[in-house]
Amino acid sequence: MEKFNHRALGLTQDTKIIFIAMTKHVSYFKRHAVKYVLEQWYTPISQFGIFDYFLVDAIDRDLVRRANNNLIRISDEMWIFGPISDGVLAEIKLVKKMKKPIKYFKIVKATDIQEITKDEVEYEEDLAKYKDEL
Repeated sequence: MEKFNHRALGLTQDTKIIFIAMTKHVSYFKRHAVKYVLEQWYTPISQFGIFDYFLVDAIDRDLVRRANNNLIRISDEMWIFGPISDGVLAEIKLVKKMKKPIKYFKIVKATDIQEITKDEVEYEEDLAKYKDEL
């Protein structure tokens, strides 16, 4: 009997799992962020990739938040694309509690990405008052 073979079977290297965080206001950018993480030879995961934005409110948002927190738990690092929203700030606090690395990125001209320091991060609404919690 012939044994099944497929190219994917040889591609089983362990890589870091990168949790992608971003505000809903830049969710149009989600595929660019995934591409960027893959090009760094890491494995991306994110709420927007799996649950879209709260599954268009088809289920209780806390069910999605709990599942999202489990994605954070199994990730190795968090990479944040764009400004900090209240939801992203909550995710940051979880990651910091778990003592995992965090990187910040700015979206430039809709498709380009630039790594920035936490001092260069932008915030939504009046969240800049929490900058010391990054």
